[in-house]
Amino acid sequence: MTTIDLVLRGRRVVTPEGTRAASVHVADGRIVAVADFDAVPAGAKLVEAGDALLMPGVVDTHVHMNEPGRTEWEGFTTATRAAAAGGVTALVDMPLNSIPATTTLAALRAKQAASAGQLWVDVGFWGGVVPGNVGELEAMARHGALGFKCFLVESGVEEFGFVREPELRPAMIELARIRSTLLVHAEVPEPIEAAEAELRRQHADPRRYLTYLASRPRAAEDDAIRLIVGLCRDTGARTHVVHHASSDALPLIAHARAAGLPFSAETCPHYLSFAAEDIPDGATAFKCAPPIRERDNRELLWQALREGVLELVASDHSPCAPALKRQELGDFQAAWGGISGLQLALSVVWTEARSRGFNITDVVRWMCAAPAALAGLTGRKGAIAPGADADIVIFRDDETMTVEPSRVLHRHKITPYAGRTLLGVVDSTYLRGQRVYHRGALDHGPSGRTFAREQL
Repeated sequence: MTTIDLVLRGRRVVTPEGTRAASVHVADGRIVAVADFDAVPAGAKLVEAGDALLMPGVVDTHVHMNEPGRTEWEGFTTATRAAAAGGVTALVDMPLNSIPATTTLAALRAKQAASAGQLWVDVGFWGGVVPGNVGELEAMARHGALGFKCFLVESGVEEFGFVREPELRPAMIELARIRSTLLVHAEVPEPIEAAEAELRRQHADPRRYLTYLASRPRAAEDDAIRLIVGLCRDTGARTHVVHHASSDALPLIAHARAAGLPFSAETCPHYLSFAAEDIPDGATAFKCAPPIRERDNRELLWQALREGVLELVASDHSPCAPALKRQELGDFQAAWGGISGLQLALSVVWTEARSRGFNITDVVRWMCAAPAALAGLTGRKGAIAPGADADIVIFRDDETMTVEPSRVLHRHKITPYAGRTLLGVVDSTYLRGQRVYHRGALDHGPSGRTFAREQL
């Protein structure tokens, strides 16, 4: 008979079947039962959630940890500590910005080795598709890569080249053969190059946010989506669009999904929260690619989440060394593009979602269950259900907080959310039944593990 060592109990427990009063029974780091509220076995440690929610740990499938090689931007320790504080219990690391980029088996092994002893939450790894590395994909998949990301435009770092259709097609054929997933940064260069040339002709002010917005037109995303939908149809490769921002391309995504193609897309908290009209000139903390677009575009992204056209929300936490943000110049063209928001993502999305009539089960679907499915973690992560890891967050969903950068655990404190009042505070985070964060403090020490598809 299984000995229950921990029970987390609450009046509002978010399960796949809905939110209800329940006691969550944990043994050896796994959930063994979601039982009636009063069912507490003798001898088990009891944790009461009180009026707070009990929800699954967030699964964030889009995080740049940059170690080894650019650890001064962010590293495994700082990223996973921030994740624990934000209710995130599983991360998947992106293959670029580290040196070497995760585009070979040797590089994947180097990254796995570098993570040892540093993880406060569980971590998996995406590999990369770059020109000339098709022959590496199967070996990387066999040794832990959950899937593979590509860029259709310059990535910003020389170690991670972008691919065009003649290089991408054979890679997708290979990924279909080995039953892996392609993740796509969906912008193509031609509309961007044309826009930048026109802005130079106009001598447009690089400090103006609207100049930067004009330099990354929606057509760059729209044309990219059109290309990869066609390649998905031709090759049968499971295809996922990361950090989608253009509302103009949503009908293309909807049509692909309605046609039964293995095609999905995510958006990000910053696209759901900010609007171009509100971004001050010179405020380079807001720079990312694709850019934060207009207010009407934002509301159409929310509608796409409501309709299931967009399937999940991931942070795209992409920090850099502070000097690269060029804050003293306020030059959007010169600044590194990336939003720092891993620790805040859950509260940001909940704040915006509730104001639009969504409930917490919607947020759990977008930020827990759907990302777990993308990473091949269904059954282990993303749900409070028997058999799953006991990754559980006590979330005070009615409490507000003001973002104070000094209390953010990312390596660097530059974030566009600074000073914003958000709804929802993480009280405690449990990783496989062990409390790793509680009311502003980290617990125990790094107990996170790495994971791969074949281990599930």
